[in-house]
Amino acid sequence: MTLGTKREAPKTRGPVDSRGYRIFRIVNTVVLIGVVIVTLYPFLNIVARSLSDEAYILAGKVNIVPRGFDLTAYELVMSDSLFWTNYRNTLVYTVVATLISIVLTTCYAYVLSKPQLKGRGVLVGIALFTMFFSGGLIPNYVLVTSLGMKNTIWAVVIPNAISVFNLLVMKAFFESLPTELEEAAAVDGLNTYGILLRIVLPLSKAIIATMVLFYAVSFWNSWFTAFLYIDQQDLLPVTVYLRNLIAGATDAQQSGAADADVVQAAATLQAVTIVLTTLPILAVYPFVQRYFVSGVMLGAVKG
Repeated sequence: MTLGTKREAPKTRGPVDSRGYRIFRIVNTVVLIGVVIVTLYPFLNIVARSLSDEAYILAGKVNIVPRGFDLTAYELVMSDSLFWTNYRNTLVYTVVATLISIVLTTCYAYVLSKPQLKGRGVLVGIALFTMFFSGGLIPNYVLVTSLGMKNTIWAVVIPNAISVFNLLVMKAFFESLPTELEEAAAVDGLNTYGILLRIVLPLSKAIIATMVLFYAVSFWNSWFTAFLYIDQQDLLPVTVYLRNLIAGATDAQQSGAADADVVQAAATLQAVTIVLTTLPILAVYPFVQRYFVSGVMLGAVKG
């Protein structure tokens, strides 16, 4: 052995890279790419249809690239002042409903997460019962009307204020928090509300952001509740406005009573509806996406 010659350090192996693991990575990549394509293609097709001429749509020539670029449907919808009034209503309903839902769900879930609570099983049972059974459409309508909430924002907000699924996810998350933190805060003199506001909620940003996304999407896309309880056009959300526009254009086209612009836009109105109601959610999602996976996992798995 020659002096001064350095021996090479043995190479350390990284993660196991066996043949089976390589095959798994290849299959996993192919599957995920397939999921992305299957998920993205319908949305791109809808956008292309909303920007295409009706003749190409009826001929089945529109795929993911617009053909015969045409904005007639957008012009018909967005030139109506009622559209913007209903759009504003949707924003107000979504913001108010989401805030109320988050407050109620958080308080209810925090209470249910305490094993020492008397009657805890009854409260959980009540929540689960409403998840599978309801009073029915007519009793709900009579109840909302008798409470004086018809033709008000509360008819849209209150009946669907708590989602039992979201409630159970938040309950599981609160149960996963270390009890020592709350005990230490209690020793320092904080009461129940102080512990919730100053200890629990700051540690719950991920799950709260996830619940905000769930509730906001639900209220933004909801139309049947408003369709049932609101009669005044200037109080309707934009989803009901666009639903009525599609129904009216379709009926007019079938009866032959529509003018040329409406007939031309009838084939693209549904696509325009989806695009206009999806854009705000797509704009908000990137800001809460980083909390989404961690929030669901933290609330669904107990360590």
